[in-house]
Amino acid sequence: MATRLTFAELEPGANFIARHIGPDDTDTAEMLRSLGARSLEDFIAKVVPENIRARRPLALKKAMPERTALSYLRKMADRNDVFVSMIGMGYYGTVTPKVILRNVLENPGWYTAYTPYQAEVSQGRLEALLNYQQMIIDMTGLEIANASLLDESTAAAEAMSMAKRVVKTTANAFFVDRDTHPQTIGVIETRARAFGYDVVIGDPMKDLKPETVFAALLSYPGSSGEVRDFRGVISKLHGAGALAIMATDLLALALLTPPGELGADIAIGSAQRFGVPMGYGGPHAAFFATRDEYKRSMPGRVIGVSVDAEGHRALRMALQTREQHIRREKATSNICTAQVLLAVIAAMFAIYNGPKGIRKMAERTHRMAEIFAAAVTSYGYEVVTRSYFDTVTIHAPGRAHALWAKAKEKRINLRFVDADHLGVSFDQSVRRQELERLLTVFRTDALEKASIDEIDKGVKETIPEPLRRTSSYLTHPVFSMYHSETEMLRYLRHLQVKDVALDQAMIPLGSCTMKLNATTEMIPVTWRSFSMLHPFAPLEQAQGYMQLFEELEEMLAEITGFDAVSLQPNAGSQGEYAGLLAIRGYHRSRGDTQRDVCLIPVSAHGTNPASAVMAGMKVVVVACDEHGNVDVADLKKKAEEHKDHLAALMITYPSTHGVFETAIKEITGIVHANGGQVYLDGANLNAQVGLVRPAELGADVCHMNLHKTFCIPHGGGGPGMGPIGVKAHLAPFLPGHGVVTGVNPAAGKDQSQGAVSAAPWGSASILPISWTYIAMMGGEGLTRATMMAILNANYIARRLDPHFPVLYKGPGGFVAHECIIDLRWLKERTGLSVEDVAKRLVDYGFHAPTMSFPVPDTLMIEPTESESKRELDRFCDAMIEIRKEIAEVEEGKADKLDNVLKNAPHTHRLLLGDWKHPYSKEKAFFPLKGYPNDKYWPPVARVDNVFGDRNLVCTCPPMANYMEAAE
Repeated sequence: MATRLTFAELEPGANFIARHIGPDDTDTAEMLRSLGARSLEDFIAKVVPENIRARRPLALKKAMPERTALSYLRKMADRNDVFVSMIGMGYYGTVTPKVILRNVLENPGWYTAYTPYQAEVSQGRLEALLNYQQMIIDMTGLEIANASLLDESTAAAEAMSMAKRVVKTTANAFFVDRDTHPQTIGVIETRARAFGYDVVIGDPMKDLKPETVFAALLSYPGSSGEVRDFRGVISKLHGAGALAIMATDLLALALLTPPGELGADIAIGSAQRFGVPMGYGGPHAAFFATRDEYKRSMPGRVIGVSVDAEGHRALRMALQTREQHIRREKATSNICTAQVLLAVIAAMFAIYNGPKGIRKMAERTHRMAEIFAAAVTSYGYEVVTRSYFDTVTIHAPGRAHALWAKAKEKRINLRFVDADHLGVSFDQSVRRQELERLLTVFRTDALEKASIDEIDKGVKETIPEPLRRTSSYLTHPVFSMYHSETEMLRYLRHLQVKDVALDQAMIPLGSCTMKLNATTEMIPVTWRSFSMLHPFAPLEQAQGYMQLFEELEEMLAEITGFDAVSLQPNAGSQGEYAGLLAIRGYHRSRGDTQRDVCLIPVSAHGTNPASAVMAGMKVVVVACDEHGNVDVADLKKKAEEHKDHLAALMITYPSTHGVFETAIKEITGIVHANGGQVYLDGANLNAQVGLVRPAELGADVCHMNLHKTFCIPHGGGGPGMGPIGVKAHLAPFLPGHGVVTGVNPAAGKDQSQGAVSAAPWGSASILPISWTYIAMMGGEGLTRATMMAILNANYIARRLDPHFPVLYKGPGGFVAHECIIDLRWLKERTGLSVEDVAKRLVDYGFHAPTMSFPVPDTLMIEPTESESKRELDRFCDAMIEIRKEIAEVEEGKADKLDNVLKNAPHTHRLLLGDWKHPYSKEKAFFPLKGYPNDKYWPPVARVDNVFGDRNLVCTCPPMANYMEAAE
């Protein structure tokens, strides 16, 4: 008779761990047997070198059940107090249409997708991003736009850097309109300091000397709300060979003459108010538009139109040769994360509302500002802004703080400028009753004096005639076809089913850690208490967020072994940049201003050398040995050669080649002995959590990709988060912030290296995802997840090695959490390429692994702990079957040019008409037997990349291409 369990044993307990980890106990035991291991612990002891193992287990709270975690987090969120926000400063209330909220932001088909490097399985999000680019082009009046950047402030800094690259003038100064949002000025100053640019802040109408600058940033509207005509300033800049950059607002451009028509060369801003919640600062999609002549210097990703092998229209990421992963230290930017998910929301917001809806929204927002200004003027206050869209600045001598406090009592947040001035901003979400409540702040009997409708009758247009928009926008059919919820719902589904996301299949990308983004983790993101808070709201209204930050920082510090953590970097690339700035600041504080050499192994991620250059360092490449490890002798030689100038080593651990290097402590010791600091790239942290602490390896700073190891979804290429952990001596040099004080409590005067992101805590609204993951896993669960990630990778490596040799292995013949399979022999022996294998995997229903990185003509595979043995076997079976297909070509049984690999992927269109290939339709479309038939049909055949770059088109195609979606 079976033993009855006790009541305590019947409690739900930490039920999440088994749901996060794919293989069950039976599958785990079977995989361990195939690898010759008695237990998981025995296996890990063979894989992870003893000399690097953590000194103690993770001291985290016991794993929480899902319901408990959400209850705890709800109480935390309730400590936030959401007021009506009229602060402005680039962040505005917005109303996300529920059809977009549910079917994009909360839909794993959108949020679990990867960056669209494999175009054939990414046509849905590529089309959505093309719509976004078209929207930005239309609204700004410029010729080309990218597919989004991290935030408005980063976009401004990128514009400054781009301007310096393309101008011919030798001037070294960058002019910034003093009426620019302060957080943007802060990020610009941080970037300029590292590059050695001079930043001049002043009034463009009075203080700008065009011949002394290489570019100027003009704010339109300004942070104060003022809208000024910059045509004369722009003309003078062009006359001196300098560029004109305009920071602007998408909703305002529905009423204002667009920057392109004013003569601007670049326009930047945020798409946040197009349906993306404020979220205490992010994530939000920034926009960047410029003239066609600068397209090859523009930062970020660009979506272009090409054709596929069947002659049909197909989309792809264009001009990829500009990107950091290819150009490395010569890259124009280190940015490798866009804000795809948020850009998609913004584009769909424009599509759902259409040009008429957007204009009506803009007119209503503008009218509220006009009504408010007219009312307070009649109360005796001076409205400083004369021409404005949604924001006015009020002169209230000696009374500003009292009015600000009175508004707060009425649950309205205003912008406190100084003792004499207040800023008031309106947006789509402000209701009539909230405007009425605001008026009573300035006059108690305001509503008795005159009603809103009475004031409205006397309001006059405040935008000058020359600045009123006359040109049309959003004229492409896509912005007019989907205004009913039924049509929008179907359009979103039409796009979603074109893509492969984690809800469809395993995405085995090496170095990208496409692990489970659990539903429970995602739920808090859209809670009002997290999503509706302005990043510059008074701190007493954000105590829930303060608790979240404190607890998450403590969790990450415990996991990594570091003494302090900054949550500000809103991408891994930003984390690298912030970490290197901290190292630079540390050296300078000690008088070592000459230390500017950064050692980087040849195998490093492309962002590493690009980030080093952005931080003002010189890159010296270190060789790797035949096993893929850092060549210690070469490292020692170069460290000693540059010992007087050595600033840092950037190293990825486990290595980019997918092995635990046993010499890591020797490597860090060599760098320290020669006066340098060690930056550990945390891209592969998923192989360390609970087993290895980066700080104990000798690292001084490490960034943590929360969108990899800690479950924030990739969102089709963004959002990401890249917090950094540092040893105590680097803590004073973590990022600060010019608007919110106390972001870096360790910094003394002049120690902080400034802000690297617009918001003080980066993309705060997605941090609950990582907190929830860690809380529900606990120390034991996180450690087991790491072990299982390593086990899954080795299981794949062992199954594939007889068919596709694994290129690099550690001691004992094992890999870390990823493996590289060698296909360098393929072309010479068969005429096939690694790309043919990648595209053939689409026919099997899989997204391809990472292709040709870090070694050309290889595939890097990372399964993560979340994939079940069944899915691992399905992937291995597909690869083994593909090896048989390769053998058929190799042995002459299949035509070298007309075979299943060269023609892959095969689309549904080929089912119609005559079949002209020497292999069967069954072999083309249903190659893998024995698995449930959940066929993924690629929407396009292989995309022609060369055609797309030679015939660059980055705008929406004609109406005819959209008829299929509308039917």
